[in-house]
Amino acid sequence: MAALRGPAGRFRWRVRAVPGGARGTAGRQCYDLLVIGGGSGGLACAKEAAQLGKKVAVVDYVEPSPRGTRWGLGGTCVNVGCIPKKLMHQAALLGGMIHDAPHYGWKVAQPLHDWGKMAEAIQNHVKSLNWGHRVQLQDRKVKYFNFKASFVNPHMICGVSKGGEETLLSADHIVIATGGRPRYPTHIEGALEYGITSDDLFWLKESPGKTLVVGASYVALECAGFLTGLGLDATVMIRSVPLRAFDQQMAFLVTEHMVVHGTRILRGCTPLRVERLSDRRLQVTWVDLASDKKDTGTFDTVLWAVGRVPETRGLNLEKAGVRTNPNTQKILVDAQEATSVPHIYAIGDVAEGRPELTPTAIMAGRLLAQRLCSRSSDLMDYDNVPTTVFTPLEYGCVGLSEEEAVARHGEERVEVYHAYYKPLEFVIPERDASQCYIKMVCLREPPQLVLGLHFLGPNAGEVTQGFALGIKCGASYEQVMRTVGIHPTCAEEVAKLRISKRSGLDPTVTGC
Repeated sequence: MAALRGPAGRFRWRVRAVPGGARGTAGRQCYDLLVIGGGSGGLACAKEAAQLGKKVAVVDYVEPSPRGTRWGLGGTCVNVGCIPKKLMHQAALLGGMIHDAPHYGWKVAQPLHDWGKMAEAIQNHVKSLNWGHRVQLQDRKVKYFNFKASFVNPHMICGVSKGGEETLLSADHIVIATGGRPRYPTHIEGALEYGITSDDLFWLKESPGKTLVVGASYVALECAGFLTGLGLDATVMIRSVPLRAFDQQMAFLVTEHMVVHGTRILRGCTPLRVERLSDRRLQVTWVDLASDKKDTGTFDTVLWAVGRVPETRGLNLEKAGVRTNPNTQKILVDAQEATSVPHIYAIGDVAEGRPELTPTAIMAGRLLAQRLCSRSSDLMDYDNVPTTVFTPLEYGCVGLSEEEAVARHGEERVEVYHAYYKPLEFVIPERDASQCYIKMVCLREPPQLVLGLHFLGPNAGEVTQGFALGIKCGASYEQVMRTVGIHPTCAEEVAKLRISKRSGLDPTVTGC
């Protein structure tokens, strides 16, 4: 069977001979759709297509990390990303609440954190999610193969099991959703031998102890943030700027809050080598790029968070004719998620120019399946995608940063409304709210279309998710100002943004 694009970009199916042999040849299994990669996007695509009546298979294999960490079905988000990260973040927030509790009249003992107990609970939850994905595939009659896949030709892959057994699978359409893995800076002496990544952190059975986190990404800041919140000594080493892809005023406030609350940040530094000492601790030598001065520090754990690389190198994409970006190794795709080979698609982190976010991969996968099954012609819209950085003070955003808005529209055509506010729950324990800040980036011309919203404060993800709908629907500043707030909440402060940066007035909120 092959798919042809008809009117409105829909697909229709027709029977065709599969290159390399007739359909149903012994030793080869044939499918309407084959998904390579059992992460969020791949599973969503497979389940949607199966529910719409197609014969679907999913191939997934997790290469153990250099430290030997391995996990089950579900991809990065479930196993070594969003889910365990959010749970460890929550554990750290609970520690802060315990410190607040006496101010509210609770008599509590000095809190002590048990990493092993937390890790076991989180790992058990992750394993239950692995099992849940297996059950869902079975319920939808999706065939699951746990082996490493590589292309034989444009319609066929060869899967190799752990025991070395080979299986040939062919399909009319193939979706590549293999995601990415953390990058190791192998040019740094000792980086691979002694360091770990986020692939390992969430599966540690014992506390990482004093930790150096190298990197300026949201992964680096989130990990350092919850480690500090759990009572550990955490240092972040940043070579240039933090959260480069985000609004830089917000990035500064995020890191400022982290420093105030105990995380050490080494700016403008890069590591030179990591050595194992006789007491099993790690000595790191780094250089300050501005002064060229070298320094050393001793840590229990070094965590690399210096970016990710797509899982494309072992797929033999050249045998299928699939083109990649030679610099990033990501797969080149069009608006239909199609690669350079019309019946092969790529979604999620492995695709060039796509946000590395679980929800976008899931939606892209579902929409792709619907198009392949002629149920919809809708394309994934990658504009105004909301996200949140789960640092100790959470940062949620949707739409353009202030820098992007100015670059796109010009400074004179952009109006920024902002406010520093104090969450009510911070008042009684006298928590510092210096970095609790909101800004809304708008076009200056009435009705002042909202271009971006940036929220720094408690529950930022929950706040941003709600406003994202309005912004997606083309909300204007005037409409937001006519929205009645829910009192008393942090979210209502968004609907009270009256002071613009251009005015020069103090944006600090006073009163209730």
